[in-house]
Amino acid sequence: MNSPNPAIVTQAAVRRLPRWALWLFCFAYVIPGFIGRNPWKDDDIASFGVMHAMAMGDSAWWQPSLGALAIDSSAWAAYWLGAAAIQLLPWLDPVVASRVPFAALLGLTLACTWYSTYHLARLPAAQPVAFAFGGEAKPVDYARALADASLLALIACLGLAQLSHEVTHDVVRLACWSALMLAVARQISDPDGARLNTLLFVGAVGGLLLAGHGKATVPLALGWIAVSLQASRSHPARWATAGLWLLCTLLLTAAAWSVGALPTLPVHWPHNADDWQRWLQLQLWFSWPAWPLALWTLWRWRRQLGSAHVALPLWGLAMGLWASLVLDDKDRALLPVLSSVAVLAAFALPTMRRSASALIDWFALLFFSACALVIWIVWLAMQTGVPAKPAANVAKLAPGFAAEFGWLAFVLALAATVAWVALVAWRSGAHRPALWKSLVLPAAGTTLCWLLLMTLWLPLLDFARSYAAMSNQLARLLPPQACVVALDLNPSQVAALRYHAKLQVQELGRGDADCQHLVTSSRPRVERELDLTQWAYKARVYRLGERRESLVLYQRLVP
Repeated sequence: MNSPNPAIVTQAAVRRLPRWALWLFCFAYVIPGFIGRNPWKDDDIASFGVMHAMAMGDSAWWQPSLGALAIDSSAWAAYWLGAAAIQLLPWLDPVVASRVPFAALLGLTLACTWYSTYHLARLPAAQPVAFAFGGEAKPVDYARALADASLLALIACLGLAQLSHEVTHDVVRLACWSALMLAVARQISDPDGARLNTLLFVGAVGGLLLAGHGKATVPLALGWIAVSLQASRSHPARWATAGLWLLCTLLLTAAAWSVGALPTLPVHWPHNADDWQRWLQLQLWFSWPAWPLALWTLWRWRRQLGSAHVALPLWGLAMGLWASLVLDDKDRALLPVLSSVAVLAAFALPTMRRSASALIDWFALLFFSACALVIWIVWLAMQTGVPAKPAANVAKLAPGFAAEFGWLAFVLALAATVAWVALVAWRSGAHRPALWKSLVLPAAGTTLCWLLLMTLWLPLLDFARSYAAMSNQLARLLPPQACVVALDLNPSQVAALRYHAKLQVQELGRGDADCQHLVTSSRPRVERELDLTQWAYKARVYRLGERRESLVLYQRLVP
């Protein structure tokens, strides 16, 4: 008969991952992407534009706007954090300053994931089987090893890299989701610390609501309150703490609704086979390689699905999948769930066979080595023109891009690649078993490729993914700090014109009488809404030289 507890772990298998190595992983993953690049198109530049407008006094803090253009948003947390950082760090470039709190939030996410796993792994139901003659893993060492593994699993998730390095509400949601999970895990592990746990719980719920994640916040909090009640049923104060949490959740939700911070987001269920296929494809790659381990956890711990170390992250996973299913931005809705997936993935390791660990290692080695090789080859082609085919592809996809050699980027990329080779050599050697070893190569490979992209490919990505080049082209056609009327421009385009081109942007019909120029992305709307006898076509500028996205400039005719 199978044991109800599938974890069989010796003390030798729970040796610590060196702290310097863990800190190096975190530093090498968090910092690249927050420094050295322009804001990228769509949400990143749009969110920064609102923060900058707030910090410069061009927008009210309770009514986000891009100068004279109102923003249809009831989520304020990210805007407040970025604007406050710009004001408090005036010696930094505004783009860099706005990213400081978001780098801290990503670090907070990593820390909360580690401590959540640590507290859950110390629970009696999560402990490995006791041996007849001793030698099983000690509770604290076991919990620390699994916490290390969950942190590596989170870093390894492919979907975390780009979205977690933007200055958007998604990063706030990710950090608050992780903090909420930690509050409940701490309450289950240490019910006597209810005061600190409650402060963390209330702060996390409030942060989620202020980040516009109200649709998932209430069911998430209610489900985790129920898990804490079930897990701490022997504690005399469990009902008091649960009641306080429930009351705080309802009060915060009501307050958010009363001030308009609880948006009514439309539900977009997949309604045909193509929608379902895209959603399933997103699930396959976004949380890879953590999701196969999470599924293995659910199978091997199937007799303990009601235990807190499984039920807590499982409810978070269910809420994240539901949110990504019904909301429009499915990848961004899925981002907060990665911390829950990482916790589940860690509990798979005590139950895995050595052959499965070897398979993970070989896949990570081949996949990430191939990715790193491609990045280096394309970089070499950009610098020298050899190989010719990658160089031609870059010229075709990014017309007008001129590569420049940067010593700092090259040295950092080379050091990261050498470290990867050394890590592969270490992993292939004969070493004592450790629970976290199976996730070292996936985490290191993801970190390596992200760092290479943010060093070797950063100029190309900046050129291709930002509006800086197009905004600068437009600025050269206008007087300095000219006033322009915006017609049918999205928030990211308006933010780029305000920040990169240093233009004063007004909305059509709202204080635009003194503006002598108009910028639009829609010729039909110009013909429909403007008297073209008063406006003359002046120029059209393209992003990347392609016709899929362009801005058209008109000049007012002087009567």
